[in-house]
Amino acid sequence: MASLQQTSIPLQSKLLPSSQLPRLPPSLNLSFSATFPSLKLTTTTTTRPLHGGAKMSATAASSYATALADVAKSNNTLDTTSSDVEKLEKVFSDAQVLDFFANPTVDIIKKRQVLDEIVKSSVLQPHTANFLNILVDAKRIDLIKEIAKEFEMVYNKLTDTELAVVSSVVPLESQHLAQIAKQVQKLTGAKNVRIKTKIDPSLVAGFTIRYGNSGSKLIDMSVKKQLEEIAAQLEVGDIQLAV
Repeated sequence: MASLQQTSIPLQSKLLPSSQLPRLPPSLNLSFSATFPSLKLTTTTTTRPLHGGAKMSATAASSYATALADVAKSNNTLDTTSSDVEKLEKVFSDAQVLDFFANPTVDIIKKRQVLDEIVKSSVLQPHTANFLNILVDAKRIDLIKEIAKEFEMVYNKLTDTELAVVSSVVPLESQHLAQIAKQVQKLTGAKNVRIKTKIDPSLVAGFTIRYGNSGSKLIDMSVKKQLEEIAAQLEVGDIQLAV
């Protein structure tokens, strides 16, 4: 199984002064709430007696992610929507982009114009585009990274998919990733396995595999681990230094 690919969309050129931004058609309909009726739940989550801002954010992110997954499931577009979410996660990993949309002093029309560019460049589905506009309307675009994580968990549950994160010093070949996916499938009994790859030079060589709930299980085939095990077996008192 090939590793998941995320599309990088350069947006620095899109964050232009208002005088250079294209004008929206006067007939543009800016009402998107009808597409995501279950998103109304998010307005009530913040009024519950939750403890801590982090927990409130997690609850809101979960509600948004579940609403998006519900729409995708009803449209039979779960896989495509998952791909959309991966693209958005990459786009909003740029601090400049996130700060632009989170900035309360930036006019909503300007934000919508840049959103339109993101939608076109990333080739997003209409309901994903609507979802982005809802986040901007609700001033919850700051939750986009948390929503992406929550959506991935919802998607994995709906599709009986196990996520495995493979870390290595250099990119692994597709056939090696396929072998890893088969092994994880045998260990977990999942119907599907999705592979995400990370580059970690500290491993020296080899690779690690994290899977299970929140990456709770680890298969460590790295040289780093072997070196640590050797070091743990050595006692400084037993080492004689040459004079």
